[in-house]
Amino acid sequence: MTQPELDDTDREILRLLAENARRPYSTIAEAVNLSPPSVSARVRQLEQEDVIRRFTVDLDLTQYENRIHVMVRLQPELGKTDSLRESILETPAVEHVFTTAEGEIVAVATPPRNTVGNWAQQYLPLTDVRRYDVQLLSNAAQSAYAEGTESALKCANCGTTVGEDGLATRVGGSLQQFCSENCETTYREQYTESQEKSDA
Repeated sequence: MTQPELDDTDREILRLLAENARRPYSTIAEAVNLSPPSVSARVRQLEQEDVIRRFTVDLDLTQYENRIHVMVRLQPELGKTDSLRESILETPAVEHVFTTAEGEIVAVATPPRNTVGNWAQQYLPLTDVRRYDVQLLSNAAQSAYAEGTESALKCANCGTTVGEDGLATRVGGSLQQFCSENCETTYREQYTESQEKSDA
């Protein structure tokens, strides 16, 4: 799969939607000098190309419920990374789940403020876990882009901006962007190696 061709207008549409996904297409159209139907068509195309995966609401439960942000790090038993990750995704209060290259699972959650310890013991699937750690997060913020206002695609392997020669490929079920075939090959090899280690 080759990388979708994005022009400056597509990038500006993405930037505006990242700031506010509910922004009306008419407002976006004015900003990019297109008609609202043209903006709609471009957004639909970006969705079809998996550049836009979904539109969602970013709730901060700590603002209206007595909850606190925590980061949970879990080291699964050998061969249990995938099943543990899936179980954690279904755990109440868990918002984000990541798997590191070493096979460790990191989750961000917002459990009830006064019962963090009980929440971990009651809800986290700890039977397939060697070690785990729960850390309270004192401050949480989110940026639309990792590097401020840039919307260029970054290579999943080396982090450089993906140019016209780049490609997009699914690795482990996720769409990844690569600046070259060499980076794609290196990434796939590292991914396979980490999966073999976690499954061993």
